[in-house]
Amino acid sequence: MGQSNTSSGEPITIKKYANRRLYNTATSSYVTLDHLCQMVKDGQDFVVFDAKSGDDITRSVLTQIIFEQEGKGQNLLPIHFLRQLIGFYDGKMQDLVPNYLDMSMDALTKNQDELRERMTSSFGGGQQFRAIEEMTRANITMFQDTWSEAMRRMMGAGDAAPAQNEAPAANGGAAQHQEAEAEIDTLKAQMAAMQKQLEELTRK
Repeated sequence: MGQSNTSSGEPITIKKYANRRLYNTATSSYVTLDHLCQMVKDGQDFVVFDAKSGDDITRSVLTQIIFEQEGKGQNLLPIHFLRQLIGFYDGKMQDLVPNYLDMSMDALTKNQDELRERMTSSFGGGQQFRAIEEMTRANITMFQDTWSEAMRRMMGAGDAAPAQNEAPAANGGAAQHQEAEAEIDTLKAQMAAMQKQLEELTRK
């Protein structure tokens, strides 16, 4: 259900009606969240609008798709990660988190198909390949934890209210802020190094 993008190259328009039914304007047919999930996996771009108000509700529908997939037991989002993500809402780092997540996912998914194919060919798709996947997951978890710690330090430094009789505390907050920024720079460098290693592997 649902073919490629429209001939003009624009995203496919999906309309959501009050009865929660989703209508694919490209195929003139009703679709389900499972259909939209498959469209995402197939690389088909689409936007979802509320049929009555005209509001763009793509984000909420994509979030609902993730919720449905997690409910089916396909758990990709660790509980610890979800708790940390919720903690960033309405915080000072809220504007930075989306860019960081985009950068992280780009580093994770770039050349993934070619990398998986080459690794499967080299290791026969057996225990060795699964061990590499487990190691990758562990590295990602460690990276997330280190990033979260840096964010907490930066947020804590930003919350320090400077006062005339608290000059040492203010200086300490500035030092803490600089330390957190240095950790973030280190994380970015590590991510770049990881991406370079992935690209080198795919070229071999």
